[in-house]
This record gives sequence, C-alpha cells and structure tokens, in this order.
Amino acid sequence: KFRPNLALVPLGALLMAIFGLDLALSLSGAAPAAGAAQLTISGFFHSFAGWRLAVDLTGLAFAGGLYVVPSFASVQAGAAADHRARVVAGVNVLNAAFMTAATVALIVLPMLGVSMPSILALTALGNLVAMVLVLRAWGRQGVQDFAMLIFKWAYGLEITGLENLPPKGSRVVITPNHTSFMDGPVMHALLPSHASFAVDTGIAEAWWVKPFLKLINAHTMDPTKPFATRDLINIVKTGETLVIFPEGRLTVTSGLMKVYEGAGLIADKADAVVVPVRIEGLERTPFSYLRVTQLAKMRFPKVRVTILPPRKLTIDPALNGRDRRRAAGAALNDIMVESAVANARIDRTLFQALATAKFERDVGAIMIEDPLRTRLTYSKLITGAQVLGAKIAPFAPEGAAVGILLPNTAGVVVAFYALQTIGRVAAMLNYTAGLANVEAACMTAKVGVVLTSRNFIEKGRLSDMIQRLEAAGVHVVYLEDVRTTITWKDKLSGLRLGDRPQVSRDANTPAAILFTSGSEGMPKGVVLSHRNILANVAQSLTTVPANAEDKVFNALPVFHSFGLTAGLIMPLTSGTPIYLYPSPLHYRIVPELIYQYNATIVFSTDTFLNGYARSAHPYDFRSVRLILAGAEAVKQRTRDVYMERFGQRILEGYGVTETSPVLAINTPVANKTGSVGRLSPLMQMRLDPVPGIEDGGRLFVRGPNVMLGYMKSDNPGVIQPPENGWHDTGDIVSVDKAGFITIKGRAKRFAKIGGEMISLSAVEALAAEVWPAVVPVVVAVPDARKGERLVLVTTDKSAAREQILRAAKAKGMTELSVPAEICVVERLPLLGSGKTDYVAVAGLVKERMAGQAGQASGVAA
Repeated sequence: KFRPNLALVPLGALLMAIFGLDLALSLSGAAPAAGAAQLTISGFFHSFAGWRLAVDLTGLAFAGGLYVVPSFASVQAGAAADHRARVVAGVNVLNAAFMTAATVALIVLPMLGVSMPSILALTALGNLVAMVLVLRAWGRQGVQDFAMLIFKWAYGLEITGLENLPPKGSRVVITPNHTSFMDGPVMHALLPSHASFAVDTGIAEAWWVKPFLKLINAHTMDPTKPFATRDLINIVKTGETLVIFPEGRLTVTSGLMKVYEGAGLIADKADAVVVPVRIEGLERTPFSYLRVTQLAKMRFPKVRVTILPPRKLTIDPALNGRDRRRAAGAALNDIMVESAVANARIDRTLFQALATAKFERDVGAIMIEDPLRTRLTYSKLITGAQVLGAKIAPFAPEGAAVGILLPNTAGVVVAFYALQTIGRVAAMLNYTAGLANVEAACMTAKVGVVLTSRNFIEKGRLSDMIQRLEAAGVHVVYLEDVRTTITWKDKLSGLRLGDRPQVSRDANTPAAILFTSGSEGMPKGVVLSHRNILANVAQSLTTVPANAEDKVFNALPVFHSFGLTAGLIMPLTSGTPIYLYPSPLHYRIVPELIYQYNATIVFSTDTFLNGYARSAHPYDFRSVRLILAGAEAVKQRTRDVYMERFGQRILEGYGVTETSPVLAINTPVANKTGSVGRLSPLMQMRLDPVPGIEDGGRLFVRGPNVMLGYMKSDNPGVIQPPENGWHDTGDIVSVDKAGFITIKGRAKRFAKIGGEMISLSAVEALAAEVWPAVVPVVVAVPDARKGERLVLVTTDKSAAREQILRAAKAKGMTELSVPAEICVVERLPLLGSGKTDYVAVAGLVKERMAGQAGQASGVAA
C-alpha cells in the first residue's frame, strides 16, 4: 500500500524557519530612504540584499512544498476510502480557517506597532514549534521515514517485492541475509512499523547499539538459553512479525554463511511463513566485514533490497526433537540459498557479467595468469577482448558459431570474451578428440571460422587437423596474424568502447557450444545460453562462495564444461584470480604450481587427483582450502590419500554438459561421503522407474541452467530443445531423505546378466578396492548363453579373477557381478576431460575377442 514519506514534513518546517528568520533579519535593517527612486528588477538583482531576499523567498516556497505536499498526501492515504472526500473537505475547511486567522493577524499586528520583520520572525519560530510537534506525533514511523529518506538519498535504495509482505497479524518470520551493520537499519526503514527484531544479547549490550534499540521493537535473544527461542516462538504466534538474521553474523566470504537452526525452529514451531529478503550493495560499504582485498569498496554504493514471496518450511511431520530442529535449519538454509539464486542477475550476457564484476569486484589484482607469464587484469582482459572482437567480427555474421581451438592460456580467455562482445557464439573444440570428431563438431554446429594459434598448432602437432578443417571449407584464423594487424588506433578504439559490448544480445540467446565427451557414442553439440551459464555460476557461488582473496588453479581444458564454467567464468564473475595451465596430465608440474601460486581452490577429476598424489610433496597443497572434483566418481582411496597425506577433504560434485554443468555438489555446509551432493538450487528432478532397479531410477532434471538444446549431426545448426525442459541425464541414481544423490551408474552401463541388472560402475568400485593402485574398467559384451558377460580391463598384470570373486563373496555380492574375464592392457584410453573413453575400451576388448576367436578357429582348422 502507498504511504508517503513524512520525513519531508519536519524538514520542510525546519527550512521554513531558517529561511523565515533570515528574511526577517534581512528586512530588519532595510527602510526606504526619503525621496528614493523606484527600484527596478534589474537594480534589485544587482544588490546583495536583493539576491538574499530572492533566495529566502524561493527557499520558503520550496520548503512549504516539502511541508504541505507529503502532509496532504498522508491525509489522503490514511483516510478510509468511504470517508476520504469528507476528510479532504474537512482539511480544506481547517486550512481556510487558519489562513483567515493569519490574514486577520497580519492586519491587527501592524496596527499594534509590530514590525514586518518581527512578524516574519514570529512565523519562523512558529514553524520550529510545528516541527517539534510533528516529531512528537511522528513516533516510530517518523524514524523509519527519516531513515528511508537518508538511504534513498545516500545509497539510491531500491526496493522490490513489498507486495510479498503478509498483512499485519499474520505469523511471519522475515529472514534477510547479513552483509553489514547497516542491514538492520535498512530493514527497519522499509518494513511496516509492527515488525520487531530479534537481537543477539552480545550485540544488544554494545554501547553504540543501545541508543538504537530504543527506537525499534527489539527482542534480545541469547543462543545459549533455550527459553529465549521459546519466547520468540510465542511472540510470532501472537501475530507479531519477527525479523531475524539466520546467519547470526556478518558474512566474511561475500556469500551465504552458516544458517543457524534456531531461526528455522521458530518458524516451524510458530507455524509461520518465512519471507526471505536479499540485501545487495551494503557489503561494499565500510560497515561490512569484507576487506578491500576481497571486494571493491565504495562509500555510497547502489543498494538493492528484494523481498521474495513467503515460503513454508517443508519438514517431515514424523520428525521430533533434535532431528526436527536440524531439519528446520536445513529447510531454512535451502530457502536462503534458493532466494540468493533467484535474485541473482542472470538475465544478461557473459560480457555484461564480466563488466559488472570489474565494476563491483576489481581490487586491482591480476585476474588471469598462465605459464607464458601473461598477466591480465580486468581492464586488460576487457580491452583485449574489445580490440580482438573488432578485428575478427568481419569473419562471421552476428549469431554465428565460431570455433575456438586453443589451450588453457590467457589467449583462450581473450578470444572467448571477444566473441561475447561481438555477439558470436563460442564453439569450444576438443583438440584431443581426434581429427574425425573435431571435423564432425564443426559440421554439426556449422562452424565456418576457427580461431587458433600457429604456435599451439606446431607444438601440439595438430597440422593434420588444420589441413582437414581447411579441406572441409573452414576458415582458420591464426591469432598471431591478427595481432600483427592491430594498430594504436585499434587499441584506442578498444579503450573508448570500455565495458560496453559491441553487439547487444539477449540473455537467452546461445553463448557457447560445447560437445559431449563421446564416452559412449558420437559427440553432440550442447548449446548453452548466457542465462544457462550465469544461472549455474550463481548456483555454485551461493553454495561454495569465493572472492578476490581466493586463487583458482584450473588445469581442466575449457573445451569441457567443467573447465569453462567452474574453472573460468565462475571465478571471473566472483572476482577470483585464476591460474590457467594447459594440461592436467603433467602430474609432477601441477602440484608444484599449486604450491608456487598459493592456490586456494582446485578443480580436478579423480584420475588427475590420483596422478598428482603420486608426485606431490605433502606441503604442495598447504594453501588449498577447497578441492572440487567431478566428471567421474571419486574413489574412496583417493579421499583417504588426500586426507592422510595432505589433510584435504575432497568435495565431489556431479555435472553434465547439458546443465552447464553443475547439477549437484557437496559443500562445506552439506557434505555426505559417497554421494555427489544435493541438487543445485532452483532445479527440479524426477526419477523414472527402471526395470530391475528397486532403489533409484533414471534421473531427469529441469532448471535455469539446463541447456537450450542439442545440435546433432543429422540436422546441423538446428537447436533441438529438451522435451518440456526436462533433460534425461541417462544416469541411474538414488536420493536419500536429506536430498543427497548417489549415482549408481549410467543407464547404458548396466548389464542384464541372467535376468539381473548389474551396475558396471559398482563392479568397477569393487575392483578398485581389490587393486587400489590401478584404475579398472568394466565393459559388457554379448554372450550367447547369459545375454551379456562382463570383462574387466586393467593395467595390473597380476590381476586374477579369483581375487575379485573372493571380494564379491565377502561383500555378499552375487557371482553374476564378477567379471567373467580379465583383459590386461598397457594403457587405458582416456578422453581429454580425464574420463575413461568407454567407446575405445569396448573397441579394444572386441578386437581382443575377435583376435582370440580367430586364433581358436585357426587352431581348430
């Protein structure tokens, strides 16, 4: 409901008093001289006294407007609809009566010898009295209005969602995030006057807080006393709106901190709705705990407050006691996380997000480093992207897919954002996939231009790939050649463009095309929009926050969605510096660089982590606070090694390219070993039943991070969206009561043996326990008698079937899950992403079997 800001009324009275007194003083010494000529307008404004009089009269008119307009608007807004006309009429009658009385006074007072300056002075003093009376009648609403006036003037306070506040008398718990010491005053200024605040006793005792507590309806809360929570529950039950900061402290990460269970318990026991509130901008003020090394600080940043729709905590009614308290806390945490993601600015392009990050998070740090000693700040990166973008724009029309064939160096970052600023779509080509796959990718996505580096092609021995692409009609552009054409005018033009994209694009248009790993078939083009990627960035940063005091080490290739979104776009959006390394396979070099660079966040896979562990010094991971692993299952032995040797916990996640990629992740707040974590915020999932699988089902997901669709070789360049927004992951998973997801295996990686469904991933996990020093792979091949049979592929020459058979019996597993054969190879085929190349492994096994069959037939002959 509209409510005028009455803070202007006492301000108007004060200004009228000031200008009135000055007018009285200016006229007190003025008297017309005998015989003086009439003063013209020009002469009036050529004197100081004239200008002073004009300013005072103008000030009186302006101050009168400040006094009258909000007052009259307040009368109208406060009057009941069916009485509003008579109330307005009554006010007009009173106004007329006072004006008549003032006119009579102006006639009588001079007759009694009172001078005009004295009359003006008395009127000014009357305004001071009126100001005091207004302030006395003002009450708490006046304090709120005055605070709102200050916040809007100083911080440009912008409020959305006021309509989401339930009416007075409802059972409501309002839960804002906590970014600074100004959060409380801002919430007090914008909420209805009947709202009260839960204040920690430790804060309430501070000398500088006590005066403010007298201005608000505060309830002190001691977390160590259970009765304090009970009192707050009863307060909410009476219909008093309660504001409580669930984090209990100011953030020191720029993201959401631990959510205390007490706030959730209050909402649950009082049967109240929760209204989440997001405060943005105040973390950049001097009143936050964030340091200037974490976030770019400003005295008066733009502040936004978003009030989201009311939510009811969803808790299993069977839970009681401590379990219910924990469930209430977890449910409130989910609401807070989801509200943060829902409020994230994802309806913009990747280049706009980069420009915003520069404005809000640039603390002068080097943002991109690589082994070539290239060092890019935000400014250098954006300028470089603008210059390169302008040079390559003529090669492809707006909206066209342009291939990027580059390693993990600063060059790939500049090239990627150069395409973003000119409205082209970055098609990330996997140079490790082989000639045929790269050519197929270009044909599928209709890539007519490929950006690459002559130096990279020579060192990577990829000349054959380039020749094949050129033979297929693809125009190959070498960045070294483009660099030689850049003049000082081009650089000046790039600086002049600043942070503005050269071509405007909608957030829902394609931003990047990545290609599925092809671990089980022909790769497909996965088309991701700007909104898809930024939604996944917001989902990830809300659960695992990072800032400029972190340092990301990323050796995962950016042609893989994990390396692109998590290892590049997410850090740049959050202001986190990145060290890019071209290959994750350099097992001796990578740990040393992590140590030298003082990396705090490492993205990797189980295979690569095992390789680093074999070569790393125990001190190499000294600075690391987060190891985030995905792309393949993290084995228990990998966890054990990193905990025992390096004191590091591995947080396993689950991603697919089609979800940009993070679908679920374990976090420092919510972690369950053996699972891949809980579903990302604002995502939905469903489990379709699979015959033979009792615990779990085939996972389908939907959410803002799910791709626009596939591009397939049978219909090049055409986006085929997922049906009704649901993406079939092809994975068989189970989900526990707390929402943790456990992957049982790919639907294609289940074998039906003797009528029973056997998970190849489960057999691989068993084999990994038997032979922990190697990575085993299990494939299913046709069998005339059982339908299918299992073959274990390993590099361990001592592996014997009897060993895994004994392990299966010890675990109570059926003998059908024991591989019928063991195939020993020199090296397991891997994809560039670190995943096992199952297609190549299956082909290798079939070749072996065909060879054995040939030998057997030859012997028989």
